[in-house]
Amino acid sequence: MIPRTLSITGAKEWCEGELRPFDDYLAGEEPLEIVVGESPISVIMRTPGHDLELAAGFLFTEGLISNRAQIASVGHVSGGEQNGANRVRVVLAPGIELDPEATRRNFYTSSSCGVCGKASIDAVRIYHPERPNSHCNVDADVICRLPGELRAEQLIFDRTGGIHAAGLFDLSGKLLAMREDVGRHNAVDKVIGWALANDLVPLSNSMLMLSGRSSFEVVQKALVAGLPVLASVSAPSDLAVKLAREVGMTLIGFLRGRRFVIYSGANRLVTTSQLSRLGE
Repeated sequence: MIPRTLSITGAKEWCEGELRPFDDYLAGEEPLEIVVGESPISVIMRTPGHDLELAAGFLFTEGLISNRAQIASVGHVSGGEQNGANRVRVVLAPGIELDPEATRRNFYTSSSCGVCGKASIDAVRIYHPERPNSHCNVDADVICRLPGELRAEQLIFDRTGGIHAAGLFDLSGKLLAMREDVGRHNAVDKVIGWALANDLVPLSNSMLMLSGRSSFEVVQKALVAGLPVLASVSAPSDLAVKLAREVGMTLIGFLRGRRFVIYSGANRLVTTSQLSRLGE
């Protein structure tokens, strides 16, 4: 079954007094139920595609698992069950059990806001992972290239104009993985799920680039994955800035062209000439 990432709908366009019918592309959005063993954990409104990465990344960034080894298997529900394409079952490794308190907040997570699905704001701070790598440097010129590199890979956005993207880069600006989704936090979970499956976590020498804004939850997910640098083309929230400053993460917003705003962790940013001297 091909994931329904796109659909086509009839619409009418008004332009300069003229009304014309046309077919428009829309980003797909369907519920995905994540089941651990036999227990439903969450329902996430997402764009179908990379569902296994989404499920694994979600469990990891929500603090329900702490590493890849705790997952024995992950796959779509099959065997004729209704809506199997929209259900993912995760089987944990022997001896691994979910903390009932950790799962209590789960949840219905909407495509626009993950935090609003939590039972309480106190549950948002999952745990306190290690602080991001403080010994890495990134060239400001490399940072400026990230939006263009990400945008060039946004194929669903090209068709719909209405979907978020998250791109994982190394410190030289090489794109490692990109995922699109109607939910910005889902796109992040998909990318981190990809990294988890490829044994790249913690991502202590990587950067995350977002096509939208940086929310508290996105900063938290990046922190859990060990990312030292998070950049976006739009603004961060005040709580996102507060958390980034608390943990020493480099948080960049309004990254457009040759300009960006550093809200936290400016110490990691260097110029090309500075990097040359560091290598001497």
